[in-house]
Amino acid sequence: MQFNSREDIIAMTPLWKGERFPDGRPRVPDRYLEALKNLTLEELWKPIFVQGYENQFISMKSLYPEFDSNGNLNKKLIGRAVTAVYAPTRPDYFQAMMDTAAAQGWSGTPNQWVIESLTDGDVIVIDMYDKIYKGTFLGGNLTTAVKNKTKTGGAVIWGGIRDVEQMQKVGVQVYYRGIDPTPIREFVLTGFNTPARLGSGREACICLPGDIVYGCSGGVLFIPPHLIAEVVDGAAKTQVKDIFGFEMITENKFTPAQIDKNTWSVEMLDLLMEFIATDPRAEQYRDLDWSAEYDAARNGDPNDTQSAL
Repeated sequence: MQFNSREDIIAMTPLWKGERFPDGRPRVPDRYLEALKNLTLEELWKPIFVQGYENQFISMKSLYPEFDSNGNLNKKLIGRAVTAVYAPTRPDYFQAMMDTAAAQGWSGTPNQWVIESLTDGDVIVIDMYDKIYKGTFLGGNLTTAVKNKTKTGGAVIWGGIRDVEQMQKVGVQVYYRGIDPTPIREFVLTGFNTPARLGSGREACICLPGDIVYGCSGGVLFIPPHLIAEVVDGAAKTQVKDIFGFEMITENKFTPAQIDKNTWSVEMLDLLMEFIATDPRAEQYRDLDWSAEYDAARNGDPNDTQSAL
């Protein structure tokens, strides 16, 4: 048994072809993380969902609201996932777990091991099997440690937290299931940087080590790293199409049904290109490649009425 295995992490993320951390996690460039700050949940979700990644979002509570009382951006959480999976304790496995941890040079408790591994920009994603009573993965001390280790990172805990007043003073964004005053007890680590499940039933989602964590007011989205370039560009396209589309509807140039179609006509795309080239609001979108959209417009069904997601 081994925790946080570089070989296992590489094996479960074969579609990532870029740089990796020493532990094997995909190292998505910072420029993409920076770009996510100006995009919305729905803009990012769409290009993932249409490719079959339908279980990447989970609704959760957050320590801070995304926006402050004045409507200014407050605590949107963006970073690279470090995952850990826990289960109820049992004596034989507990001893095996502790022996494995000692062999890997770790000391302390199973939640401290994960936090000690963190680096700049990391976000811990914890499957605490929805344990809240005696399942408080973070309190004041470990939240402070998360901040010191990650600088801009945070935590997603499918379980409990405690010392909330202390945590709020630290300034780290944390998503969680519940609050309880009890300290964490009676749990074992079953996976470290392995696939983590948050939620249950149809609402469950999956996070792999190295996924990009995007936490907003509605919950948390986990973006597969090999899709990040396409997701960011796709979200930017949705953003500028909305700016243009809202104006076209207001001016009665196109109907909502036309704007809401998945595939726009060549005429609509030509007008969009003109808008992007001339309108100051669209300046940041001028480097986007729209060849795929033109191909779809020319080769697709011109009577397509399917609404955009």
